[in-house]
Amino acid sequence: MEHILLLEDDIALGNGICLALQSPYLRISLYRTLAQAGEALEQGGFDLLILDVNLPDGSGLDLLRRVRRSSPVPIILLTANDMEMDIVTGLESGADDYITKPFSLAVLRARVNAQLRRGAGGKIARFEPEGFLFDFDRMVFRRKGQPVELSKTEQKLLRLLVENQGQTLSRATLIDRVWTDGAEYVDENALSVTVKRLRDKLEEVPSKPRYLKTVYGIGYTWAVK
Repeated sequence: MEHILLLEDDIALGNGICLALQSPYLRISLYRTLAQAGEALEQGGFDLLILDVNLPDGSGLDLLRRVRRSSPVPIILLTANDMEMDIVTGLESGADDYITKPFSLAVLRARVNAQLRRGAGGKIARFEPEGFLFDFDRMVFRRKGQPVELSKTEQKLLRLLVENQGQTLSRATLIDRVWTDGAEYVDENALSVTVKRLRDKLEEVPSKPRYLKTVYGIGYTWAVK
């Protein structure tokens, strides 16, 4: 599970962002002041920071600069300021992205997922569940020693499932993570088709899957063996 620190003093907006980003694979900690966020950061363990710039006790840019002295954690800035100089200052201070208010929550979610993917470079990218080899960095996939060709979409879906082996991921979560482009609508049939293709390539009997299982009414899981 990835952990996001959200620093936003607007109560309604902060709660709205938490609701928009809510999912089984994300934990969001909301803070309303620089002091609170600074104390939380001393404990570490965050995968992404979302920082408001204008706060009651100072500027999120100060916290950004402090974090950048010791950490490469992805950082997104939120602010009502849309002046070119504010944007330049934020990016030159080390921000990875910059979103001005008001903004679409769907776009924010897409930007957040993009930063989390970029920040996942240090995560394990090679998995060897029973009878398989999945090397996502080298894009090498084998079943019982035989190579398996997977599309980019199939790779993204498979990685989500094996990274969360034994956990059920909802259809909404999978659609959001695999087809994250800020689009307002994604045909849910795309997920069913991709699951079927993965089963055809990885399961010995695709109609009776041992690994990529359906959890009816919820979503899918890569079963623990």
